[in-house]
Amino acid sequence: MSNTHQRPGAMVIDLSSLLPFAQGANRFCFQHPDNPDRCLKVIRPESIQARYRKQSPVKRLLGKARLNDNTQELRAHQQTALQHLKQVDSADVLWGHLPQFFGTVETSLGTANESELIRGADGAIAPTLESLIRNEQATPELWNAIHRFEAWLTQTRILTRNLLPHNLVVTDRTGRPELFLVDGLGAPAIPQALALVPGWSPHFIARKLRRFRKRLAWEQNSEGLSWEDFQRLR
Repeated sequence: MSNTHQRPGAMVIDLSSLLPFAQGANRFCFQHPDNPDRCLKVIRPESIQARYRKQSPVKRLLGKARLNDNTQELRAHQQTALQHLKQVDSADVLWGHLPQFFGTVETSLGTANESELIRGADGAIAPTLESLIRNEQATPELWNAIHRFEAWLTQTRILTRNLLPHNLVVTDRTGRPELFLVDGLGAPAIPQALALVPGWSPHFIARKLRRFRKRLAWEQNSEGLSWEDFQRLR
């Protein structure tokens, strides 16, 4: 049976009886009820309101839309590097470490971003890089996958926010582990605008990768330090 119901002018996907398979501070992630290979990301409205209340009066003048992770993700998919790869028909490169993106759909919990749901060879939803590292499963094969992801990011010049292990999943569906960035795509407005300046994107990406490696070191052995303290000492 389809889990959609009709509203005037649109088909709305009914998520009311489903539980998210993952959730972050700002979004819930649901498996599409009619397509098990699609993921639906729905905003948690209370998180936007809480973040808005913490803003300075000046930043509040910019509105709440910039705090919406779905809106940010839509903009991230319009960035120059991604559009270039689409224009030159390099789908294999573009989606080599990113879930395919299908735009927005309406659900009973609000507008959702629809994307590929990354699964493993066994059909299970791919685990996060964070979970593998914390469970001491950082094998040489996994480190090779990390290096391939870093090389892809450097090659494509796709801009991201800070790379966090819980925003990366690991799939073995091709016979070897590969990383996919499922959250954190894109950059704030000013870095995004600077992407057009020759030589700027490689510098920005290299800085993100250095921070990523430091984060991985902390995940493996924090020595009891908080992430903030670990950054200051290292």
